[in-house]
Amino acid sequence: MQDEYEHYTSAAKWLHWIMAALIITVWIAGVYLADLPKGPDKTQWIQWHKAIGSVVLPLLVARIAWRFTHQPPALPATIPALQQKVAHWAHWALYGLMLAQPLSGWAMSSAFGYPVKMAGFITLPFLLDKDEALGKELVEVHEIIGWTLGILVTGHILMALKHHFIDKDTVLLRMVPRHGAKPEQH
Repeated sequence: MQDEYEHYTSAAKWLHWIMAALIITVWIAGVYLADLPKGPDKTQWIQWHKAIGSVVLPLLVARIAWRFTHQPPALPATIPALQQKVAHWAHWALYGLMLAQPLSGWAMSSAFGYPVKMAGFITLPFLLDKDEALGKELVEVHEIIGWTLGILVTGHILMALKHHFIDKDTVLLRMVPRHGAKPEQH
């Protein structure tokens, strides 16, 4: 691997890894709670799922704002142009799904008449009027987005590992915290 390459900023790295941890955690919780029977355990899991998932939205806004104001490092020139385009569109698909998932969960909770508390503390306004039929449809939407996001995140992880262990390029190292962090630029 080359010694000199560009890195993401420290802020971009931390936003990436914090969001990755939250999204993976909330996804696992969502898969687990989907099969739980109704009762206090399921209610508690749903509250944790919503509390953690609701934090993704403001972090995503910060991440997208940072992305638009800070140019990411270029991909290594050794990556074919088609792969670079696919990576570019896959990243924007991830952003779109990371936005759609918490919004669909918030809308679903609103349609069922249940509040969402960001981080478990700040009660968010209802997005929709209570409508059980719409809530049931939004359950399906939320699940489809969740599985699609899970598949795309898995592909993202596998591609990063492929770049590191097979291609032996710098793609993964550019996002590793404390690994040659790029000074913050304004």
